[in-house]
Amino acid sequence: MAVTETGTRARQPDSSGYAAVDGGLRLYYEIFGSGEKTIVIMPASPISHSRLWKGQIHYLSRYFRVVAYDGRGNGMSDFPDPSTKMPARFYARDCLAVMDATGTDKAVLVGICHDGVFPALQIAASHPERVQGVFGIAPGVPHIVPPHAFRVPAIEKFHERLDSNEGWFKYNEHYWRQDYRGFLEFFFGEMFPEPHSTKQIEDAVAYGLDGSVEVMLMEDEAPSAADREEVEAILGRVRSPVLIVMGDRDNCQPTERGRKTAELVPGSKFVELAGVGHIPNARYPVLVNRMIAEFAGLPKPIRKRSRKQPRALLVSSPIGLGHAWRDVAIARELRRQVPGLEVEWLAQPPLTTLLAKCGEKVHPSSAELAPEAIHVDAMSGQHELHAFDMLRRMDEILCANFMVFHDVVTREHFDVWIADEGWEIDHFLHEHPELKTSSYVWMSDFAGYLPMPSGGEREAFLTADYNAEVLEHIARNPDLRDVSIFIGDPQDVVRHSFGPDLPFIPDWTNEHFQFAGYVLPFDPRDLADTKAIRHELGYDPDRPLVVASAGGSAVGVHLLHRVADAFQLLRRDVPDAQLLLVGGPRIDPGEFGAAPGMTVTGYVHDLSRTLACCDLAVVQGGLSTTMELVANRRPFIYVPLRNHFEQNFHVAHRLRRYGAPPPTQYDDATPERLAREMGERLGAKVGYDPVEPGGAARAAGLIAPLFDRRI
Repeated sequence: MAVTETGTRARQPDSSGYAAVDGGLRLYYEIFGSGEKTIVIMPASPISHSRLWKGQIHYLSRYFRVVAYDGRGNGMSDFPDPSTKMPARFYARDCLAVMDATGTDKAVLVGICHDGVFPALQIAASHPERVQGVFGIAPGVPHIVPPHAFRVPAIEKFHERLDSNEGWFKYNEHYWRQDYRGFLEFFFGEMFPEPHSTKQIEDAVAYGLDGSVEVMLMEDEAPSAADREEVEAILGRVRSPVLIVMGDRDNCQPTERGRKTAELVPGSKFVELAGVGHIPNARYPVLVNRMIAEFAGLPKPIRKRSRKQPRALLVSSPIGLGHAWRDVAIARELRRQVPGLEVEWLAQPPLTTLLAKCGEKVHPSSAELAPEAIHVDAMSGQHELHAFDMLRRMDEILCANFMVFHDVVTREHFDVWIADEGWEIDHFLHEHPELKTSSYVWMSDFAGYLPMPSGGEREAFLTADYNAEVLEHIARNPDLRDVSIFIGDPQDVVRHSFGPDLPFIPDWTNEHFQFAGYVLPFDPRDLADTKAIRHELGYDPDRPLVVASAGGSAVGVHLLHRVADAFQLLRRDVPDAQLLLVGGPRIDPGEFGAAPGMTVTGYVHDLSRTLACCDLAVVQGGLSTTMELVANRRPFIYVPLRNHFEQNFHVAHRLRRYGAPPPTQYDDATPERLAREMGERLGAKVGYDPVEPGGAARAAGLIAPLFDRRI
């Protein structure tokens, strides 16, 4: 059965294969990394598979060799015959089979609940030479401690047909057969009692549905396991290091079971996590990553500190190139205001192409970042990018990239961290404020996730929940952001609320942000002589010039095709018109055939100069390109991506404020309509409100005082 994916993976396996057990039943495994020490991650099967550990693999495999596998009856592994019974102690035997198949002589075993922790301890007791340590989360060791009292009635009536399936009585064979999804939604809702866990619950339910009710109902080793004395004897034979970790809100295993397990295993340690549920590896992956790495022997880094000159680390979102241009402008202004300042960038393609041409220094650890641009392209459709859903499903990549950031700032001292819509930086720092060791600046050009109408009530609920989490983060740690900069003016903030019973976005933003005005990477006065720029760039100043641009991702390719078709219609009325079709760094110019008057190119480094001298631009609804066109007083048509909340709400609101034309919706943008609009706006006079210059200097002025705190 195929694994249900809910987002692009942060890292693909270096190799994969199958281990054979019980006469040919195959267990699917994946191997990541090549460290000297191996970590084997045991699945929570059959209710889930190895993807439950997605938050750990990218990070751990940068330092260790990691083996992860799907247990029998879920994911990519074979499903056993449900008419048979599971063999005794199969979890431990399956793990050993995977270790043999992957050439793993010994390893640190990592597991959760009864599917992973007790089997790991069994292996440690019977094969001590193969276990270098056991990291156990919420151990389901049988018999040593009674289950939660609130679960006992449901456990006792599991095989009875009940009149009511409320609460834990959904833990019932007949209810499973009737509504397995309903059970999984209830169960994982209990496993993630922490607020704002919608994505973790959604993932866990999807992984559960990759299994089957029939396998779940097969008798496993737990009901017929050894009595308490034998279990205690097994635990007493363990000699490898053992760390037991449990949340104090675990609704699956009682905390006392974890304490008792640690008590019975000689020399083991127990750590209780406050406010945490049953699956902290998914809900608090940064915390668990650090704990596993330390347990497995990753040396603590020695932090290097430069006292010679101030340093800043800048994280710029790779979703679009506009962020990088404005950040380059801010970095240049910062260097003017802070003598001797060194700025290093934690960035990934396509930003690195731009930064290299700008002469900026990209930190070497940037090569370890998980690819966000690939995820964006994978989530896109025909001129469609559901931006909120794209960000939500990028959780695995964002976690991986925060760990890269955390490792960099742990090894090296930077006086100031600057994140321009670096969502992972802001989220995980607020989740773990103790990790902040330098001044921290947050920058954004919008505030608030807004639901698209197509998402209905579910999306309205999710966006409000995500907004509420951000607001709670800020309220709980009001000083974590040393400076919050809104790239714009107070009038640019959309006039919506964050959600039901949540604040009005302008009121909250005015209270929590400082406003820099819009940041342009140029002075419009330097681009006022359009004829001179045309001559410089090689365009005939006497022929109308149309420029079509799709931004930094590949999602705009469909719009460019429509513009190309519309341009041929336009030439019937304007035969001397010329079109520059800019595919950017992620669209192959070979995607387009030759056509009269049309030139196709890939990445144009200083595209703002070309846009500044055009007679018309046709672009997506991205903020940077449209605001540059407003600033340079160029006529344009903008077509926001379908279901992109930022382009359809935040950007459209700001452009209306400056007097720009309303957006053209893609569904209406037939070649015929585009040709008509192009003809109407080509070379037309505009009446935009002016864009006040100096935004980069104002933003830098808000950041520069933080360097005075330098010791």
